[in-house]
Amino acid sequence: MSPIRVLVVDDQRLFVYGIRMLIESQPDLELVGSAGDGAEAVRLVEDLRPDVVLMDIRMPVMGGIEATHRITRGSGGAPDGALPRVIVLTTFQREEAVFEAMKHGASAFLTKDASPESVLETIRTVHAGNAVASPAATLALVREFGAAPPSGPGRRPAPGPAPLDALAPLTPREQEIFLLAATGLSNGDIAASAFISETTAKTHIRSILSKLALQSRVQIVVFAYENGLLRL
Repeated sequence: MSPIRVLVVDDQRLFVYGIRMLIESQPDLELVGSAGDGAEAVRLVEDLRPDVVLMDIRMPVMGGIEATHRITRGSGGAPDGALPRVIVLTTFQREEAVFEAMKHGASAFLTKDASPESVLETIRTVHAGNAVASPAATLALVREFGAAPPSGPGRRPAPGPAPLDALAPLTPREQEIFLLAATGLSNGDIAASAFISETTAKTHIRSILSKLALQSRVQIVVFAYENGLLRL
């Protein structure tokens, strides 16, 4: 199989150098380039066609949120079906800017002090598209900054009454799969819960993303909480 093509976007050269060394040590990954700001990143996505972009949030010229928005909506010139997945980089795990980046198309986030193993796992998980990377941390972030109703600590999201207008484009079966995906389940876990094959689960997820104009599985989580489709 072809290696996963990675673009790193950060204005800290030392950090970029460290990521370069990490990626180049992996046979299934390839660093295709780096950029020091969001505007340059948008241009390089068009030229280099990476599979995954590691994107810092705060940079000169153009920040990571705007660059993520443009890249995940094809403003970088990538053909349909070939848009890269964006992983945002942050100093603090729980900050509203990370949540905003996910709303604008990011598929996951990493703190800059993440272990090398976490960085590699997140890149591979996001590229595969079969699960939400770090689901517990992602759900915690969405609970904190999304429009979900308040709740006590430690309670797991559970399906709640879904406003018909929010999920109207979906079939009843797709609505069921949506609610499972919104809790961060992988395709394999969704398949087991819904008594379908993993391939069928993947097909449903693709259809859901298309019908609701969402860019990633993380946006399913965000959409669910912002529309009151899940309660805590």
